[in-house]
Amino acid sequence: MDLQLETQKYGVLLVNLGTPDEPTASAVRRYLKQFLSDKRVVDVPRPIWWPVLNGIILPIRSPKVAKAYQTIWQDDSPLRTIGQAQASALQQRLLIDFGIDCPVELAMTYGNPSIPDAMARLQQAGVERIVVMPMYPQYSATTTASVADAVNAAVANIRHIPELRMVHHYYHHPLYIKALAGSVKSHWQQHGRSDLLMMSFHGIPQRYAKLGDPYPKHCEATAEAVANALELKPEQWQLTYQSRFGREPWLQPYTDETLESLPAKGTKSVDIMCPAFAADCLETLEEIAEENKEVFVEAGGEQYRYIGALNDSPCHIKLLSVLVAEQLNGW
Repeated sequence: MDLQLETQKYGVLLVNLGTPDEPTASAVRRYLKQFLSDKRVVDVPRPIWWPVLNGIILPIRSPKVAKAYQTIWQDDSPLRTIGQAQASALQQRLLIDFGIDCPVELAMTYGNPSIPDAMARLQQAGVERIVVMPMYPQYSATTTASVADAVNAAVANIRHIPELRMVHHYYHHPLYIKALAGSVKSHWQQHGRSDLLMMSFHGIPQRYAKLGDPYPKHCEATAEAVANALELKPEQWQLTYQSRFGREPWLQPYTDETLESLPAKGTKSVDIMCPAFAADCLETLEEIAEENKEVFVEAGGEQYRYIGALNDSPCHIKLLSVLVAEQLNGW
């Protein structure tokens, strides 16, 4: 790709969902309150939602979630550590592949480093044009649109706002599919193949999809493309949805219930991956790699292996650099 860039200085804002500052009940409570207060995430009327959130959910869930974070926490949250590695690697890759010398800042929609702080650092570096890179291959109003909201709010009080472009999705980008399929092939070369490849995506309420959120269609397209790249037969792979919350129906089939049912149907070994997650986090390292493994094994499963997220692998960073370069082209 031949980029003809003007003299304005460019920058990249790499945005993921978020993480608490530390694995304690108080820090998790602050994080969950910010996350679950977003109307994009929970669209229940505020007079109904506030008493439930503050009186029930936060007091009960915060200590439980903190304990879960403690099982995966090292020097910092894995999501933040991996995100910082991704930002550093992307900055280097843009320079090597495209000759683009621009700062890349990591930001979180909820928690730290915050979007306003990261954007301020970019502007302090003289950046005038920013590519916003939400780390969500499949578009959803609950994720990608929340990034757009947060970026717009961050520039609301800036007199000289930067020019902005945002990557909307990349669920079917050839390099994304190639990277996912490559990660599965590498896993199989090291460990052998299981009876079934399960692709578990983060769920959203069914109602959101009925209101027009394209997320499930994007997930289905990703899963089918990966299965085709791996030349899998229909019975050799399955799409599921994880991490449901609350009482209303979410996208189905559910990951945990599906895993529980598989051994009785003769599926004794499963390889599971989470294509919607660009970096390993609580939902992959604890919920999928640990909690759901217990579900499968207790139901009679014999072998369960989690295939890690793309994280800061070279193929993933290559994909991100191309996505950014595509936005910069012609700007």
